[in-house]
Amino acid sequence: MAKILIIDDSPADIRFMTEALRPTGHAVVSISDPLEAEAIVERERPDLALLDVVMPQRNGYETLRALKKLPAAAGLKIVIVSSKSAETDVKWGMRQGAADYLAKPYTPEQVAALVARHI
Repeated sequence: MAKILIIDDSPADIRFMTEALRPTGHAVVSISDPLEAEAIVERERPDLALLDVVMPQRNGYETLRALKKLPAAAGLKIVIVSSKSAETDVKWGMRQGAADYLAKPYTPEQVAALVARHI
């Protein structure tokens, strides 16, 4: 069983992704403040992070870059899950080091398949 970290400022999106992952048996940890991401990754050592882009205080791209610098995040796959779905957004996310990109809206099946692909 893997540990999945959800970083999203929307309680509804966190709830949706958590429910989508419940049948997979993976452990889910979630935070709504991207400024907590480094501390959570160091403490929880997740296998995969699902990261929103549009968040207050620090956007997902900045969070992704900060996480990539952490020794504790070596091997952590980070997937961007965002409403920003233009081709340029996807390309930028991948250039920042994302393992994949999932555009909102999405289905529970898409979330589960995405996680299965990266775990």
